[in-house]
Amino acid sequence: MDGRPTSDRVEAVAAATPFRLLYEFYRRSGYERRRHEPGVLDFTFGDPHDLASDEYVEALREAAVPRHELWYAYNFGDRAATEAATESLREHLGIPFEVEDVHLTTGGFAAISAALKVVADPGDEVVYSLPPWFLYEGLVLEAGLVPVKVSIDRDTFDLDLDAIAAAITPRTRVVIVNSPNNPTGRVYPPSTLAHLADLLEDASQRHGRRIFLVSDEAYNRIVFDGTRFRSPVEFYPWSFVAYSYGKTLLSPGERAGYLAVPPSMPDREAVRAAIEAIQITGGWLFPNVTMQYALPRLERIAFDIELFQRKRDTMLAALREIGYHVKTPEGTFYLFPEAPGGDDAEFARALDREGVLVLPGGMFETPGFFRICLTATMDTIEQSLPRFAAAFASVG
Repeated sequence: MDGRPTSDRVEAVAAATPFRLLYEFYRRSGYERRRHEPGVLDFTFGDPHDLASDEYVEALREAAVPRHELWYAYNFGDRAATEAATESLREHLGIPFEVEDVHLTTGGFAAISAALKVVADPGDEVVYSLPPWFLYEGLVLEAGLVPVKVSIDRDTFDLDLDAIAAAITPRTRVVIVNSPNNPTGRVYPPSTLAHLADLLEDASQRHGRRIFLVSDEAYNRIVFDGTRFRSPVEFYPWSFVAYSYGKTLLSPGERAGYLAVPPSMPDREAVRAAIEAIQITGGWLFPNVTMQYALPRLERIAFDIELFQRKRDTMLAALREIGYHVKTPEGTFYLFPEAPGGDDAEFARALDREGVLVLPGGMFETPGFFRICLTATMDTIEQSLPRFAAAFASVG
């Protein structure tokens, strides 16, 4: 008799490489204690390292004050919040989304999960590129789907379109694209996105089954050097936009985001209804009402691009002077340098001995690199530079 208390699917999720490494790092490695030790400099996750602005706190405080008896009732998506999100989305992408196209979710996690479940059946395949965001594999497996992984071009950090084409089979239902990319910072150019759209259309026609694209755009407002972000949705109509406010507001613990259906999506009335059905039955995947009420004000809080570009440039210049090989990220708040000596896990330990915490590339299924998160303060960045130099020297 099988006496296991958990399902095969849950065991597959728990065993997924990125999730397992992330869980072990966060819960079992001593990281939670280590990050709070005096003198330790933390560059691991996109957590805030400064107190939230008065404007942010006041928006939440005002939203928490009830104005009528139903203030804290179930809310499928506050109209003012959805209108604010839609207006912002139109402005940033230049695409005429309608209010009914935008579905508020509990962050980007829920948006991606809902999109997968709306279009894919158990056993369908989901293609995405490495390095990925930690939880793609977990979300795919939890939905009963099959992850299919391909590598990016490690020289350019661009999508490897030939590898994606080779990975597509008659069971392929979804391709996930993350731009600006976490962890590389690459913003995929229009030429790449146009070729990807052609590739997906050709494969859909060849196999007689539509392939959908989920565009993970958590960082689409965090781009540098005047770069214009271009969404895959502009090029391929069978696409979804998944967005999280946790990045631009530097508040990942306050869960708010959305899943948006572009006006080019065929049969989008049916898709809209399906998204709401998944949100309800998936565990009420709508933001808490206080976040919904606050969202029109939160949309007006600008991300400090100038500060984060200065952080990026300071760290890039210093690392390169030390001898690190690191590409210039066009967006996000990450750097993804090559690990000196080639062993990313060992080099992360070398940095740890210097009191600097980073994430090894193995956690992104891309050994040989490591990730630096620039949500750390400028003072922390400046303090870290001699330590990065000492770690580099220690493996030389």
